[in-house]
Amino acid sequence: MRKAKTISDLRTQKYKSVSVKDEMRNNLINKMRSKEQLFKGIIGYEETVIPQIQNAVLSGQDIVLLGERGQAKSRLIRSLVELLDDEIPVIEGCEINDDPLNPTCSSCKDLVKKNKGLTPIKWIGKEERYGEKLATPDITVADLIGEVDPIKVAEGRYLSDDYTIHYGLIPRSNRGIFCINELPDLSERIQVGMFNILEERDVQIKGYKVSLPLDLCLIASANPEDYTNRGRIITPLKDRFGAQIKTHYPQTIDHEIQVMEQEVPKMKGTGVSITVPMYIKEIIAEFTHLARKSGDINQRSGVSVRVSIGNYQTVIANSIRRSLISGESEATPRISDMAYMNASTIGKVELESIEDGREPKIVEEIAKRAVLNTFNHYFNVNEFDSLIGRFNEGLTIDTGDMMPSKKIADWVKDLGDLKSAHKKLKIGRKLSAQASAIEFILEGLHLSRRINKDFNSDSIRYRG
Repeated sequence: MRKAKTISDLRTQKYKSVSVKDEMRNNLINKMRSKEQLFKGIIGYEETVIPQIQNAVLSGQDIVLLGERGQAKSRLIRSLVELLDDEIPVIEGCEINDDPLNPTCSSCKDLVKKNKGLTPIKWIGKEERYGEKLATPDITVADLIGEVDPIKVAEGRYLSDDYTIHYGLIPRSNRGIFCINELPDLSERIQVGMFNILEERDVQIKGYKVSLPLDLCLIASANPEDYTNRGRIITPLKDRFGAQIKTHYPQTIDHEIQVMEQEVPKMKGTGVSITVPMYIKEIIAEFTHLARKSGDINQRSGVSVRVSIGNYQTVIANSIRRSLISGESEATPRISDMAYMNASTIGKVELESIEDGREPKIVEEIAKRAVLNTFNHYFNVNEFDSLIGRFNEGLTIDTGDMMPSKKIADWVKDLGDLKSAHKKLKIGRKLSAQASAIEFILEGLHLSRRINKDFNSDSIRYRG
C-alpha cells in the first residue's frame, strides 16, 4: 500500500491513531509473543530491571530509573525507542508532530479547517520521536517547554495565543518519548512547569495559560541520593511517575566481563595479534567489584562499569605498546601492565579521604586483592611447593611491563610447576600468553607471602 500523502488518503486507508503508550504496549506484546530480544546490549538485568520495565510499559506508566552512574540507565531508556512504530503520520510543517486525525495546536486546526482532506501529511521515523536532555541548573523554561516568540508578537499576535509560542523540547517530542537525565538537577521552577505540562496539560508562559494536551511517554533518570522528599525533587512531580525502578551494577564477575567485552572494540591496524586470558579479565572485574565495597571510595557516587571498561582498554593498550617497542607480533596483558590502571581509575571514582597522593596507593591495594582473589580461585598455593623450594635455594626471575615475552616464557622449560599451571590456565603456545601466566603465578605467590618481590628501575625481581 502506498504511503498516504493527505488526510483523505489516511481516512481511505482506514488509518487509526493510537496514543504513544498504547503503541508501545502493543509493540511490546508482539515482541514478547515472538520471543524477540527486547533490550540488546543490556547485561544482568534479565531477572531484575527488565521485568519491571515490561510491567510499566504494559501499564502505560511513566518511568523513573534510580541508580548510580554507569548502570546503563541511558541505554535502557534509548532502547525503549524500539517499542515505537517504524513510522507515523504527522501534519506537514507542524513543530509538535500533530496527529492529522486529531490536531491539537491552533495552527494545525486552522490548516485542517482550511484544506480539509487535502491537508498534506508526512511520515516520521521512530528516532525522530525521541527527545533527551541532561538536566543542569541553567536549563530554562524556554529550553524544555517554550517561550514567546517576539517576532510573532511584532506581527500582531496576542501573547495568550499559542501561535506566538516557540516550542521547547518537551512539546517537540509530542507523540513520542521524552527523557530527562538527572531529573533532580532541574530547578524547582522548571519541575513545576514540567508537572503542569504533563499532568494539567497546559503551558504557562509569561503568565498566560495555553492548553496543550501532549501525548508523551516521560522517562527520567536520577541518583537515589537526590530523588527523595528531602532531596531536590518536588513531591507533585515525584508522584507523577507510575513506576520507580532501581537499577544496579553487574552482580557477578561474569556479567562484568560480558560488559567489558561488549563495550571494548577490537583494536585494528596495530599489526599485533592480541590475546587476553580469562584470568586477566577476572582480575579487572574483581578489581571493580572490590572497589564497590571499599571503605576508601565514596559509594554514594558509585563505581561505574566504565572503570572496568577503561582498565580493560588500558592493560590491552600497554601490552600492544610493549609488543611494538620489542618488535613482537603477539600481545597479551600481564600483571605488570596493571600499574597503568591508575590513569583509567582515579578520574572515575571519588575517595572518602581528602589526603593528597593517596589515590594511587588505594588503587594499588585494591588491585593486589583482586589478583590474590583470582589466584586463589585457580590455584592452591601448596601446588607450587617445588617452585617455592627453588626460590628458597636462590632462584630469581625478572619480569616487567617492558620485558620481552620470550625472556620470561623461557622459564617454563625449566620449571615443572609452571608447566602444570599453564595447563590449568589453558594457555596455548604463544610466548606472550606464557609470559603473562608466569607473572600471574609469581604475583600470586608473592601476595600469598611465599616469595619476595623487589622493584628495580626497569624490572621486577621475584626471589626467595
